[in-house]
Amino acid sequence: MRKIEVNTAHPYNVFVGKGLLSELGLKTKSVTSANKIAIISDSNVWPLYKETVLTSFQAAGYSAIISYIFPAGEQSKNGSTYLDVLEFLAKNQITRTDCLVALGGGVVGDLTGFAAATFLRGIDYIQVPTSLLACVDSSVGGKTAIDLKAGKNLAGAFYQPKLVVCDTDTLSTLPDSVFVDGCAEVIKYGILYDPELFAHLESHLLDFDQEWVVARCIQLKRDVVINDEFDRGERQKLNLGHTLGHSIEKASQFSITHGQGVSIGIALISAIAASKSICAPDTYCRIIRLLDSFGLPTSTKLSSDILFSGALSDKKRSADQVNLIIPTQIGECIIKPTPVDQLLSDIEAGLSYEYTNPAK
Repeated sequence: MRKIEVNTAHPYNVFVGKGLLSELGLKTKSVTSANKIAIISDSNVWPLYKETVLTSFQAAGYSAIISYIFPAGEQSKNGSTYLDVLEFLAKNQITRTDCLVALGGGVVGDLTGFAAATFLRGIDYIQVPTSLLACVDSSVGGKTAIDLKAGKNLAGAFYQPKLVVCDTDTLSTLPDSVFVDGCAEVIKYGILYDPELFAHLESHLLDFDQEWVVARCIQLKRDVVINDEFDRGERQKLNLGHTLGHSIEKASQFSITHGQGVSIGIALISAIAASKSICAPDTYCRIIRLLDSFGLPTSTKLSSDILFSGALSDKKRSADQVNLIIPTQIGECIIKPTPVDQLLSDIEAGLSYEYTNPAK
């Protein structure tokens, strides 16, 4: 088991390892004085871990345990589900001294965190990510949100959990497509910060060391978050591939998953970088080759106009510019403020960029 300390304004620990779900009750008791536990999960995850999680809380002495289960999928990450959760908490007389537990992937974690941040103006919550994507990205850092019709994650709050418990055994129950989806975020960290991580993924592909990789991604995000907790500077780099990726997700009505959208977004932004000689063609090739090797998509049939329109809803748009995260080499990226009137031509340059990969 690995323990990672996240020293934000409200510090907490992240535990990564096998068999941690059975310790969830005791770990919860160590960080909160809650009498009642409200577990929020979805229809895919709850049947898999209900027995283990309930047994763990009961063994730790909790007798008041309630659960709210909503339909799995990005479509549930909306205002309607969010309000249903709040009404459920109010009906069951959850108080400020109680605790929410987000058991599931990124949708569950984002929505539960937002509910915790706003119910009674803030109550404790714990992140228990069960997908690779949630383990390495959305469960750590305190970003909580729901989607609006205009775009993803447009209503939310910065609200840190009391604890994050990543049981890597849960990754073995993921469908292959869902595991691969999370790999887009793992690859993102290698491109952003860590050539060693990127090389490990190149040499091991889907057989990478899960505990080491998950812990390494969390450490990298932790280091960013503690220096920019409220996303005003360097933390924006964590959105590599996300501005265009979110646009692709939205345009597909979420038939394209988050990981697929991020993968295409990374490929497009890398193509933009290569077309402008911001990164070398070899850097672009390594990125595309690794995404391809993981079975992640690297192209889209969506037009530049559709991608441009979606990108204008990006959370980090500021007046007449959008901050694009651009790779310069493996392990280094820059924040490039891009005028809105230039963004369309940049997207067109990325879509039309062609380079023959000598490794193919």
